[in-house]
Amino acid sequence: MILELIGNTYKYECEKIIRIFFPSEKVLQGKSSEEPGRYIICRVDEGDTENTYSCRALIDGREGEFSFSFPVTEEDSGSLRERLLAKAMIKVLSEITGIVPPWGILTGIRPAKLMRKYISEKGTENAVRMFSDFFEANDEKTFLAKNVALFENKVIEEADIRSFSLYVSIPFCPTRCTYCSFVSHSVDSAGKLIPDYVRCLCEEIKETARLAGENSLKLETVYIGGGTPTSLDAAHLKELTDALNLYFDMKNVKEFTVEAGRPDTITPEKLLVLKNAGVTRISINPQTFSDSVLEAIGRRHTAEDTLEKFRLARDMGFNNINMDFIAGLPADNYESFCRSIDKAVELSPENITVHTLSVKRSSDMNQTGKEYCTAEETERMVDYANKILSENGYLPYYMYRQSKSVANLENVGWCKKNYPCLYNIYMMEEIHTVLAVGASAVTKLTLPGRDELQRIFNYKYPYEYISDFGEMINRKKAVTDFYKNV
Repeated sequence: MILELIGNTYKYECEKIIRIFFPSEKVLQGKSSEEPGRYIICRVDEGDTENTYSCRALIDGREGEFSFSFPVTEEDSGSLRERLLAKAMIKVLSEITGIVPPWGILTGIRPAKLMRKYISEKGTENAVRMFSDFFEANDEKTFLAKNVALFENKVIEEADIRSFSLYVSIPFCPTRCTYCSFVSHSVDSAGKLIPDYVRCLCEEIKETARLAGENSLKLETVYIGGGTPTSLDAAHLKELTDALNLYFDMKNVKEFTVEAGRPDTITPEKLLVLKNAGVTRISINPQTFSDSVLEAIGRRHTAEDTLEKFRLARDMGFNNINMDFIAGLPADNYESFCRSIDKAVELSPENITVHTLSVKRSSDMNQTGKEYCTAEETERMVDYANKILSENGYLPYYMYRQSKSVANLENVGWCKKNYPCLYNIYMMEEIHTVLAVGASAVTKLTLPGRDELQRIFNYKYPYEYISDFGEMINRKKAVTDFYKNV
């Protein structure tokens, strides 16, 4: 498909709108004459008092055109113009495809953060009106964004200028799921790196704890993620958690999460290590309770394995468990997905996170052309999950979206009362500093109430992280530079 831009340079935003309707489409910027049967022309004509925003499209014989004018004001900016052009595009592409995007023109990954901003500036009623009238989000998504924003505000009010969270990256998995594009390595192929990786990780933990102490920072949440952290054996898990408890002051920690994730990596020995280390929250992630779907996405466990490990964790005293599900997976359908959500509600974990399938370019699923659920069916799945979880007392506490998500839909964390994952809110809404250790980890330095954000990137791959570990320590000096004037 050809994207022709006239009077503007908004290629990135226009492509994001196109992907809502054509998620797998390859978009090339050029002239519509280069591909006469498949093109979208996006145009901005500037005037003295108003600008005109236009979109014209011809796609496989279906044609549409729309334009409108909007006054030029002192608030006129590139961001506003992008959104106005997006409104013209949505009008045309909805007419051609019959798809009405539930989030309207909103394409950003943090709609709740935007809602919080407008609530702060304009009040809740006006913020809601902004979402529905200007951004053209439907009532359900507007209501969802408002509820998440109000929930998050209660947590954010308690943020302290010296508080921070710690993220620990374990980029190993037993196998790579077909939908995954994260930097994770199968234990079969990269297992030999694990001893050196854990050794270096413990050294970085030690140095990061020293910097936190020097800058009088207060640790509030710890999150060990991946990958699948329980891909490590019990001995390496103990080495890691011992280092955390040795070097960091854990007395103010409100939450200590470990993504146990894949049920086929969970053993009584590993759960005992986590329990003894003071872990307060774990994830056991089915993604689905359908064995045929599990097989289609490359999982080695069954639905019964998930149930067995969930019961094991309960028996060992874990009273804060999250379960992840994905709407839109290959080989799944609406009825099967609904059964998975119903089963999750029956198990009654403290958190249930519902993701929308994101069709990442580097995933095996995308490379092999494996079919997944349609936008319409995926939207029905997400709507069902939202309805059932709300009816069963779960509250939406954080939300984000990924690029190339089917139907431009969202990922939402749902929790029982008093059981939000604080780290998820702090991290996604960029409320306070997150110090991150391990391969592919990204430290984010920020302060409550400020827009300033500084990132420190670790090496992406474990072998780089191990071979040039001194550079990781050197980069962490930026933490002190950031806080010296606070």
